[in-house]
Amino acid sequence: MRSSSVWKACLVAATLAGLFSATGEPEAVLESRGRHWRAAYRVPSEIPFPAENPYSAAKAELGRRPFFDPILSGDRTRACVSCHLPDLAWGDGRARAAARDQTDMDLRSPTLLNMAWQDGPLGWVGKFRDLESVTAIPLTAPGNMNLTMAEAVARVSGDAGYRAAFAAAFPDPEVTLGKLEAAIATFERLIVAVTSPFDRWIAGDDEAIGAAARRGFDLFNGRAGCAACHSGWSFTDGSFHDIGVGSGADIGRGRYVKSSTALRYAFKTPTLRDVARRAPYMHDGSVGTLDRVIDLYDRGGIDRPSRSRQIRPLHLTSREKTDLLAFLNALTSTSQRDLMWADFADAPPTLR
Repeated sequence: MRSSSVWKACLVAATLAGLFSATGEPEAVLESRGRHWRAAYRVPSEIPFPAENPYSAAKAELGRRPFFDPILSGDRTRACVSCHLPDLAWGDGRARAAARDQTDMDLRSPTLLNMAWQDGPLGWVGKFRDLESVTAIPLTAPGNMNLTMAEAVARVSGDAGYRAAFAAAFPDPEVTLGKLEAAIATFERLIVAVTSPFDRWIAGDDEAIGAAARRGFDLFNGRAGCAACHSGWSFTDGSFHDIGVGSGADIGRGRYVKSSTALRYAFKTPTLRDVARRAPYMHDGSVGTLDRVIDLYDRGGIDRPSRSRQIRPLHLTSREKTDLLAFLNALTSTSQRDLMWADFADAPPTLR
């Protein structure tokens, strides 16, 4: 037998023995690369809070109340939870958020998972400076909560339970919009994705995810280039990119930075945590399944001047698409409990 034939026979045998990946690379090579990349995805030890709005249990509890309480909507029918449901990975499962009259808003409701690690500006198009500044815009929007800030403060001030909660949370018990925003932001920073199979693998459980997901992780960080934008433990770079989806009047971040060609049609990179529970996808809910998300990236999306340089046709095989899907599914926790607020403690909860 010629040497090339011998090599081919050995390659087939090794593949059948599980020593080589579907791409023909030794599994040991993928594992070596994986160990290098895995360090960037380790679960942090604690939740970060800004110095100007430090954590306290009383403030977190104060912030939790209006999140679920319709007191802050004009007709008392809506609350933050109307668009950010715990059972739907803190989104609403809709292609676009529901307006007050049950028509569609322009954009999807983004998940609130892991907002503590998100840098501003926030929101699909970056309309919010930071998490503390998020409350006022939906609160006063006619199509959303439809309440003036003055009336919001008056309503909360007129409620004995809220007055007591403000007195417990702040040295000065006066009810103000700024304090309300700080309290809600404190609560929202406690909305953290719980352990996924991927996290257990990162922590050292080699059996937590299968071979397909491990190959998908290699693709995600390597040839497919997904990690260029979906980076780190929270799987987002916190930036804005045109990935070649969406067209028409909504030019995304380009609304605010008109001088930048690169920011036309650019939208915030979302976290991939619990991504399998958060369909449909994209800023406008235009992609229904994760399989189609992978197909979109494989095609490279719409070729236009603003499209991110990281986006290009990938020419993935069907096996590679399956591997990427397996990896994305491994980022989804097996628990429905994503919130760390079951028992507010004097110090914020640790994650390890």
